[in-house]
Amino acid sequence: MRKWSLGLSFVALTMLAACGDDGSSAGDLSELSSSSDADVIGSCASGESSSSSIEGSSSSVSSSSSDESIHDLDENTLADDRDGQTYRTVKIGDQIWMAENLNYAYTGVPYDYDVYKSDSTSWCYDNDPANCAKYGRLYTWAAAVGSTEEKCGYGHACGLGTGNVQGVCPKEWHLPSKEEFETLFKAVGGVKAENNLWQWQGAGKPLKSASGWQNDGNGTDSYSFSAMPTGFRYDNGTFEGDIVSFWSSTEDDGKDAYRVKMYSEDADADLDFEYKRQGFSVRCLKD
Repeated sequence: MRKWSLGLSFVALTMLAACGDDGSSAGDLSELSSSSDADVIGSCASGESSSSSIEGSSSSVSSSSSDESIHDLDENTLADDRDGQTYRTVKIGDQIWMAENLNYAYTGVPYDYDVYKSDSTSWCYDNDPANCAKYGRLYTWAAAVGSTEEKCGYGHACGLGTGNVQGVCPKEWHLPSKEEFETLFKAVGGVKAENNLWQWQGAGKPLKSASGWQNDGNGTDSYSFSAMPTGFRYDNGTFEGDIVSFWSSTEDDGKDAYRVKMYSEDADADLDFEYKRQGFSVRCLKD
Protein backbone atom coordinates (compact mmCIF):
# COMPACT_ATOMS: atom_id res chain seq x y z
CA MET A 1 0.00 0.00 0.00
CA ARG A 2 1.27 3.44 -0.83
CA LYS A 3 0.25 6.56 1.01
CA TRP A 4 1.30 9.78 -0.68
CA SER A 5 2.64 12.51 1.53
CA LEU A 6 0.86 15.70 0.56
CA GLY A 7 3.11 18.08 2.53
CA LEU A 8 1.95 20.98 0.38
CA SER A 9 0.33 24.24 1.39
CA PHE A 10 -2.14 25.72 -1.05
CA VAL A 11 -4.16 28.91 -1.10
CA ALA A 12 -7.84 28.14 -0.64
CA LEU A 13 -9.53 27.43 -3.95
CA THR A 14 -13.13 27.68 -4.94
CA MET A 15 -13.43 25.90 -8.23
CA LEU A 16 -16.22 24.85 -10.51
CA ALA A 17 -14.46 21.61 -11.28
CA ALA A 18 -15.35 19.21 -14.07
CA CYS A 19 -19.11 19.44 -14.07
CA GLY A 20 -19.35 18.16 -17.61
CA ASP A 21 -17.58 17.97 -20.89
CA ASP A 22 -20.61 19.73 -22.36
CA GLY A 23 -19.88 22.77 -20.22
CA SER A 24 -23.00 22.42 -18.08
CA SER A 25 -22.93 23.88 -14.60
CA ALA A 26 -23.22 21.91 -11.39
CA GLY A 27 -26.70 20.87 -10.35
CA ASP A 28 -28.29 22.41 -7.28
CA LEU A 29 -28.01 20.45 -4.07
CA SER A 30 -31.69 19.73 -3.64
CA GLU A 31 -33.59 18.06 -0.86
CA LEU A 32 -32.02 14.79 0.22
CA SER A 33 -34.02 11.75 1.17
CA SER A 34 -33.04 10.30 4.54
CA SER A 35 -32.34 6.72 5.51
CA SER A 36 -31.07 5.07 8.65
CA ASP A 37 -27.52 4.87 7.36
CA ALA A 38 -26.85 7.59 4.82
CA ASP A 39 -28.29 10.40 2.74
CA VAL A 40 -27.46 9.79 -0.84
CA ILE A 41 -27.69 11.94 -3.92
CA GLY A 42 -26.70 11.58 -7.55
CA SER A 43 -26.95 14.24 -10.22
CA CYS A 44 -26.35 13.88 -13.95
CA ALA A 45 -25.02 16.36 -16.45
CA SER A 46 -28.51 17.15 -17.71
CA GLY A 47 -29.54 18.27 -14.24
CA GLU A 48 -31.86 15.33 -13.50
CA SER A 49 -31.31 13.77 -10.09
CA SER A 50 -31.79 10.29 -8.73
CA SER A 51 -31.60 9.50 -5.03
CA SER A 52 -30.25 6.32 -3.49
CA SER A 53 -30.66 4.78 -0.09
CA ILE A 54 -28.34 2.55 1.88
CA GLU A 55 -30.41 0.35 4.11
CA GLY A 56 -29.43 -2.62 6.22
CA SER A 57 -27.54 -5.24 4.27
CA SER A 58 -27.76 -3.83 0.75
CA SER A 59 -27.73 -0.60 -1.21
CA SER A 60 -30.46 0.25 -3.67
CA VAL A 61 -31.01 3.20 -5.94
CA SER A 62 -34.53 4.45 -6.57
CA SER A 63 -34.59 6.25 -9.90
CA SER A 64 -37.16 7.75 -12.20
CA SER A 65 -38.43 5.61 -15.05
CA SER A 66 -36.19 7.51 -17.47
CA ASP A 67 -33.07 6.52 -15.58
CA GLU A 68 -32.62 3.19 -17.33
CA SER A 69 -29.51 1.57 -18.72
CA ILE A 70 -29.69 -0.41 -21.95
CA HIS A 71 -27.12 -3.16 -22.32
CA ASP A 72 -26.76 -4.54 -25.84
CA LEU A 73 -25.16 -7.98 -25.54
CA ASP A 74 -24.67 -8.29 -29.29
CA GLU A 75 -22.92 -4.94 -29.67
CA ASN A 76 -21.26 -5.03 -26.23
CA THR A 77 -22.45 -1.55 -25.37
CA LEU A 78 -24.14 0.08 -22.41
CA ALA A 79 -26.33 3.13 -23.00
CA ASP A 80 -26.77 5.25 -19.87
CA ASP A 81 -30.04 7.15 -20.26
CA ARG A 82 -29.21 9.45 -17.36
CA ASP A 83 -26.98 11.52 -19.63
CA GLY A 84 -27.07 9.76 -23.02
CA GLN A 85 -23.54 8.39 -22.89
CA THR A 86 -22.62 4.98 -24.30
CA TYR A 87 -19.85 2.71 -23.00
CA ARG A 88 -18.18 -0.40 -24.36
CA THR A 89 -18.63 -3.54 -22.28
CA VAL A 90 -16.72 -6.82 -22.09
CA LYS A 91 -17.32 -10.25 -20.60
CA ILE A 92 -14.38 -11.67 -18.66
CA GLY A 93 -15.02 -15.05 -17.10
CA ASP A 94 -18.52 -14.90 -15.66
CA GLN A 95 -18.45 -11.13 -15.15
CA ILE A 96 -19.57 -8.34 -17.49
CA TRP A 97 -17.59 -5.12 -17.05
CA MET A 98 -17.68 -1.65 -18.49
CA ALA A 99 -14.64 -1.49 -20.77
CA GLU A 100 -14.37 2.29 -20.25
CA ASN A 101 -14.28 4.48 -17.18
CA LEU A 102 -17.52 6.02 -16.00
CA ASN A 103 -18.06 9.64 -17.05
CA TYR A 104 -21.26 10.46 -15.17
CA ALA A 105 -21.26 13.95 -13.64
CA TYR A 106 -21.82 13.65 -9.90
CA THR A 107 -22.37 17.30 -9.03
CA GLY A 108 -24.30 19.41 -6.58
CA VAL A 109 -22.67 17.66 -3.61
CA PRO A 110 -20.07 20.11 -2.26
CA TYR A 111 -16.51 19.09 -1.43
CA ASP A 112 -14.87 21.01 1.41
CA TYR A 113 -11.50 19.86 2.70
CA ASP A 114 -9.09 22.24 4.41
CA VAL A 115 -7.57 24.35 1.62
CA TYR A 116 -9.62 23.00 -1.29
CA LYS A 117 -13.29 23.61 -1.94
CA SER A 118 -15.42 22.57 -4.89
CA ASP A 119 -19.10 22.38 -5.83
CA SER A 120 -18.56 18.82 -7.02
CA THR A 121 -17.21 15.44 -5.94
CA SER A 122 -16.39 14.31 -9.47
CA TRP A 123 -13.71 15.93 -11.62
CA CYS A 124 -11.92 15.74 -14.94
CA TYR A 125 -8.17 15.14 -14.78
CA ASP A 126 -6.44 18.55 -14.64
CA ASN A 127 -9.95 20.07 -14.64
CA ASP A 128 -9.96 19.70 -18.44
CA PRO A 129 -13.29 18.49 -19.93
CA ALA A 130 -11.35 16.83 -22.78
CA ASN A 131 -9.88 14.43 -20.21
CA CYS A 132 -13.35 13.45 -19.04
CA ALA A 133 -14.24 12.55 -22.61
CA LYS A 134 -11.07 10.46 -22.95
CA TYR A 135 -10.56 9.01 -19.46
CA GLY A 136 -13.86 9.38 -17.60
CA ARG A 137 -14.22 11.16 -14.30
CA LEU A 138 -12.42 10.97 -10.97
CA TYR A 139 -14.62 10.46 -7.91
CA THR A 140 -14.23 10.57 -4.16
CA TRP A 141 -15.24 7.27 -2.56
CA ALA A 142 -18.39 8.83 -1.14
CA ALA A 143 -19.41 9.91 -4.63
CA ALA A 144 -18.54 6.48 -6.04
CA VAL A 145 -20.95 4.80 -3.60
CA GLY A 146 -23.57 7.47 -4.29
CA SER A 147 -23.37 9.32 -0.99
CA THR A 148 -22.24 12.61 0.54
CA GLU A 149 -18.92 13.42 2.18
CA GLU A 150 -20.73 14.00 5.48
CA LYS A 151 -22.11 10.45 5.51
CA CYS A 152 -19.51 8.28 3.78
CA GLY A 153 -16.50 10.54 3.26
CA TYR A 154 -13.17 10.70 5.06
CA GLY A 155 -13.62 10.11 8.79
CA HIS A 156 -17.12 8.64 8.47
CA ALA A 157 -17.68 4.88 8.62
CA CYS A 158 -20.51 4.28 6.19
CA GLY A 159 -21.35 0.64 6.83
CA LEU A 160 -22.72 -0.37 3.44
CA GLY A 161 -23.26 -3.95 4.51
CA THR A 162 -23.46 -6.77 1.99
CA GLY A 163 -24.99 -6.89 -1.47
CA ASN A 164 -24.43 -4.85 -4.60
CA VAL A 165 -23.83 -1.11 -4.19
CA GLN A 166 -25.14 0.71 -7.26
CA GLY A 167 -23.67 4.02 -6.19
CA VAL A 168 -22.87 6.26 -9.14
CA CYS A 169 -23.26 3.41 -11.67
CA PRO A 170 -26.21 3.05 -14.07
CA LYS A 171 -29.25 1.04 -13.04
CA GLU A 172 -28.63 -2.74 -13.04
CA TRP A 173 -24.87 -2.11 -12.68
CA HIS A 174 -22.85 -1.63 -9.49
CA LEU A 175 -19.54 -0.57 -8.01
CA PRO A 176 -17.40 -3.74 -7.76
CA SER A 177 -16.47 -5.05 -4.34
CA LYS A 178 -12.93 -5.99 -3.34
CA GLU A 179 -13.85 -9.66 -3.84
CA GLU A 180 -15.22 -9.02 -7.32
CA PHE A 181 -11.95 -7.40 -8.35
CA GLU A 182 -10.14 -10.47 -7.02
CA THR A 183 -12.39 -12.63 -9.21
CA LEU A 184 -11.37 -10.50 -12.20
CA PHE A 185 -7.67 -10.92 -11.40
CA LYS A 186 -8.01 -14.68 -11.20
CA ALA A 187 -9.89 -14.77 -14.51
CA VAL A 188 -7.00 -13.05 -16.33
CA GLY A 189 -4.37 -15.31 -14.77
CA GLY A 190 -3.30 -13.16 -11.85
CA VAL A 191 -1.79 -14.83 -8.79
CA LYS A 192 -1.79 -13.32 -5.32
CA ALA A 193 1.77 -12.72 -4.17
CA GLU A 194 2.88 -14.74 -1.16
CA ASN A 195 5.08 -11.99 0.26
CA ASN A 196 2.88 -8.98 -0.55
CA LEU A 197 -0.59 -8.69 0.94
CA TRP A 198 -1.78 -6.29 -1.74
CA GLN A 199 -0.15 -7.52 -4.94
CA TRP A 200 -1.70 -9.66 -7.68
CA GLN A 201 1.17 -10.80 -9.87
CA GLY A 202 0.59 -10.72 -13.60
CA ALA A 203 -2.92 -9.23 -13.32
CA GLY A 204 -2.00 -5.75 -14.56
CA LYS A 205 -0.49 -6.41 -17.96
CA PRO A 206 -3.46 -8.22 -19.56
CA LEU A 207 -5.86 -5.57 -18.23
CA LYS A 208 -3.88 -2.47 -19.25
CA SER A 209 -4.39 -0.80 -22.61
CA ALA A 210 -1.88 -1.60 -25.36
CA SER A 211 -0.93 2.07 -25.76
CA GLY A 212 -0.73 5.29 -23.77
CA TRP A 213 1.46 4.15 -20.87
CA GLN A 214 4.90 5.72 -20.40
CA ASN A 215 8.30 4.01 -20.44
CA ASP A 216 7.19 0.90 -22.34
CA GLY A 217 4.64 0.22 -19.63
CA ASN A 218 1.85 -0.72 -22.03
CA GLY A 219 -0.23 -3.81 -21.40
CA THR A 220 -1.44 -6.46 -23.82
CA ASP A 221 -5.13 -5.66 -23.33
CA SER A 222 -5.74 -9.36 -23.87
CA TYR A 223 -9.28 -9.19 -22.48
CA SER A 224 -10.30 -5.76 -23.90
CA PHE A 225 -10.59 -4.29 -20.41
CA SER A 226 -8.44 -1.38 -21.65
CA ALA A 227 -7.25 0.16 -18.38
CA MET A 228 -5.69 3.46 -19.41
CA PRO A 229 -3.34 5.72 -17.38
CA THR A 230 -6.14 8.04 -16.35
CA GLY A 231 -4.28 9.54 -13.39
CA PHE A 232 -5.86 10.50 -10.08
CA ARG A 233 -6.70 13.55 -8.01
CA TYR A 234 -5.14 14.30 -4.63
CA ASP A 235 -7.48 15.51 -1.92
CA ASN A 236 -5.95 19.00 -2.15
CA GLY A 237 -7.01 19.44 -5.77
CA THR A 238 -3.74 18.55 -7.53
CA PHE A 239 -3.31 15.67 -9.96
CA GLU A 240 -0.83 12.91 -10.80
CA GLY A 241 -0.74 10.91 -14.04
CA ASP A 242 0.61 7.64 -15.51
CA ILE A 243 -1.33 5.48 -13.07
CA VAL A 244 -4.88 4.24 -12.80
CA SER A 245 -6.88 3.57 -9.64
CA PHE A 246 -10.38 2.13 -9.50
CA TRP A 247 -12.58 2.43 -6.43
CA SER A 248 -14.21 -0.67 -4.98
CA SER A 249 -17.34 -0.60 -2.83
CA THR A 250 -15.45 -2.17 0.10
CA GLU A 251 -14.77 0.15 3.01
CA ASP A 252 -11.74 -0.44 5.22
CA ASP A 253 -12.63 2.02 7.96
CA GLY A 254 -13.85 5.58 8.36
CA LYS A 255 -10.83 6.99 6.55
CA ASP A 256 -10.03 4.41 3.86
CA ALA A 257 -11.64 2.24 1.21
CA TYR A 258 -10.20 -0.41 -1.10
CA ARG A 259 -9.07 0.44 -4.61
CA VAL A 260 -7.21 -1.25 -7.47
CA LYS A 261 -4.13 0.47 -8.88
CA MET A 262 -1.89 -0.21 -11.87
CA TYR A 263 1.35 1.56 -12.72
CA SER A 264 3.44 2.01 -15.80
CA GLU A 265 6.45 -0.36 -15.83
CA ASP A 266 4.54 -2.89 -13.73
CA ALA A 267 2.85 -6.08 -14.92
CA ASP A 268 1.05 -6.55 -11.60
CA ALA A 269 -2.03 -5.00 -10.02
CA ASP A 270 -2.39 -3.90 -6.41
CA LEU A 271 -5.55 -4.11 -4.34
CA ASP A 272 -4.97 -1.95 -1.29
CA PHE A 273 -6.79 0.88 0.49
CA GLU A 274 -6.51 4.64 0.24
CA TYR A 275 -7.98 7.81 1.69
CA LYS A 276 -11.63 8.21 0.71
CA ARG A 277 -11.16 11.82 -0.35
CA GLN A 278 -8.78 10.98 -3.20
CA GLY A 279 -10.27 11.14 -6.70
CA PHE A 280 -10.13 7.77 -8.51
CA SER A 281 -11.77 6.20 -11.55
CA VAL A 282 -14.87 3.98 -11.55
CA ARG A 283 -15.56 0.81 -13.55
CA CYS A 284 -19.05 -0.58 -13.15
CA LEU A 285 -19.97 -4.28 -13.11
CA LYS A 286 -23.21 -5.84 -14.33
CA ASP A 287 -25.54 -7.06 -11.57
